Parts: sequence; structure tokens; C-alpha cells
Amino acid sequence: MRAELRDLQRELSKVVVGFEGVVERLLVALTTNGHVLLVGVPGLAKTLVVRALARALDLSFSRIQFTPDLMPSDITGTEIFRGDGFTFVKGPVFANVVLADEINRAPPKTQAALLEVMQERKVSYGGKTYGVPKPFFVLATQNPIEQEGTYPLPEAQLDRFLLEIDLTYPSYEDEVKIALLEGFSALENLSVVMGREDILRMQEEASNLPVPDHVVEYAVKLVRSTRPSDALAPPIVREYVRYGAGPRASQFLVWAARSLAYLRDKAVPTTEEVRDLFYEVLKHRVILHFRAEAEGVSVKNVLSEVLKGVKVGR
Repeated sequence: MRAELRDLQRELSKVVVGFEGVVERLLVALTTNGHVLLVGVPGLAKTLVVRALARALDLSFSRIQFTPDLMPSDITGTEIFRGDGFTFVKGPVFANVVLADEINRAPPKTQAALLEVMQERKVSYGGKTYGVPKPFFVLATQNPIEQEGTYPLPEAQLDRFLLEIDLTYPSYEDEVKIALLEGFSALENLSVVMGREDILRMQEEASNLPVPDHVVEYAVKLVRSTRPSDALAPPIVREYVRYGAGPRASQFLVWAARSLAYLRDKAVPTTEEVRDLFYEVLKHRVILHFRAEAEGVSVKNVLSEVLKGVKVGR
């Protein structure tokens, strides 16, 4: 598997540059059987890296451009009449990798339809149930600018995503390399490194990795420290956090750390994996007071203080 992951990185480097850390996080989510929220300004190759990953893993791919007039049936599918009766025509959500582009531009009803499929992994229509293919991996993007006319995802729906990954501008050296790449046309040159069965095997093997008690306790203490009412909460949390992360965050943090340890070829996850993924798992689950924004305190500032305050074995 380690050789396959090296081959995967090599293939993806033909198309995208500077995404090594992001690809690792995407593989963590895929191995954990979770979903990802990608946040970044336009032009950072969010769509390209997802399409490249799907192609190198030989997974079916679909892209949904969310717009204010998008209806739930546009993504889940609908019935049409074909001579001898009605037939259900599956929508773009029936793919291994689904890119939900600018999910915050669709109305709440359409957002809820996608979130329901993410959770249930099936579509119900006309009294029948249709399962989505396995593996099923949703990557939703949000544009942090141009918020006029958008429908922000409610906190309860954000909580369904395993990770929120921030995409930033590349370094000067990487951007020089990017300027010479061929973009989407380079996808044709990608070779398949792993397949559907390999991903399903990775999911099963990672889920069977034992997690030491002290690692679970460390993860739970970190999550509980984000809640203003908890005894473990540091002063910055008590002052600026409105709502902390719920128990699902503890569960997702342990699961993601287990998958990361598996990808790093470790026998068991350690507190290092928990710390490495803490920000991505918790960022979209901690809600700050308005006063925090006014005083320039970000979620990252809060989570950094939580990491400093919680010690292993405490």
C-alpha cells in the first residue's frame, strides 16, 4: 500500500502542485468513509485535484454546480415516462466521488437533499430506495468571498462533514511550476494506481486498527475543551466561544486519526495523528461569539490555545 500511495502522489503531481497535504487529508476522509468541505478562493484548482484523485483511483466522478434555482431532484434523480411506465433516472449523486461546487449557493431544501444522501447513502423516491455506489465520497466547496445571495449551511449540516480543509495560495516556487502545467487536459495522461476494491479494503483495514485508551481520552479531552461550560475549557473558550463541538467530533477525530495512522503505516494511532487532524475536524464545529470577530479572534486562535492547554495523560 505504501508503494501505491507513492505512485498516487507521483501521478497527481502531473496535474497539480503543492497539494501533498491536501491529498493526504482527502485520503484520510476517503479511508474513514467520511466527507470533506473544501474552502478556498476561486482558481486554486479545487475541481482539478478532485477529478485527478478520482481518475487515479479509477472511481466514477460527477460534478454538481450548485445554483439558487437547483432543485433536489436535479441531484438525486427523478422519474420519467418511457412508454411502458415510469422509470427512475438516477441523478449525478450516484457516483463514487461527487463534487458539490459552491454548495452554499443552493437553497436549503436542495442542500438538505444532498446532506441526507451523505448521511443515509441512499435515495428514496416513489416508495423505492436506491443505494449510492461504494465507496461514496462527497467533497463540497465553499467560496469564502462573494457571499451575497448565498445560503450558509446550518451548523447541524456542517457537522456531517468529517473535515473542513482550507486551501491557500501556493508558494512562489509552486506557482512557477503550476504556470507550466496543462490543467484539465493533463488528466488524460494520468494512470490508474488503485481501484474501487482497494479503497474498500483500505476502509475495512483502517477501521480494524486498535486505538489505545490514552489516545481516545486525549481526543475526547480536546473536544470537551472547546465547550465553554466544561471544566477543561481554557479562558479564551469561555470568553469567545458560543457553542463548542459535540460528541460526534470526538468520534470523528478518533476515526480520522486511526485512518491517518493507517496511511502512515503505523500499527496504532498516536496523539500525533490526533493533533495533526484536530484543526480540520473541529474548525467547522466551533461557533464563536460576534465579539470574537470584532476583536480579531479566529477559530484557529481558539483551537491553538486548546491544543496548548490539554496535555497527554492530563
